[in-house]
Amino acid sequence: MNSNTEQRIKIVKRYEGLFILNLAGREESVKDALDKISAEIESAGGKVETVQKMDKKNFSRVADKTHNAGFYANVIFTGPAAIVNQLRAKFALNEEVFRVLFTKSPEPKPAK
Repeated sequence: MNSNTEQRIKIVKRYEGLFILNLAGREESVKDALDKISAEIESAGGKVETVQKMDKKNFSRVADKTHNAGFYANVIFTGPAAIVNQLRAKFALNEEVFRVLFTKSPEPKPAK
């Protein structure tokens, strides 16, 4: 490998994952689901910075009657560029994750 390829492999980026959890009737297991999500991110080579659990929200557009609401959670993590594709594939197989959206997250601004 040349040095340019080696540099691209080592680049760590900051991402934000918005998760909609399908935990109908199991509201008490939100923390367990978020722990599993964090473990999946870390096993893929990422490092979780922040997990923000939000409330249950009703969907404005309901595709089918069985999924009309979900618990929202925001996870900020760092990892190599290929981690997002790995995580999409893993979470597509996870029944507790209804939807997930990954975006690049800006670096936090230093406190003044």
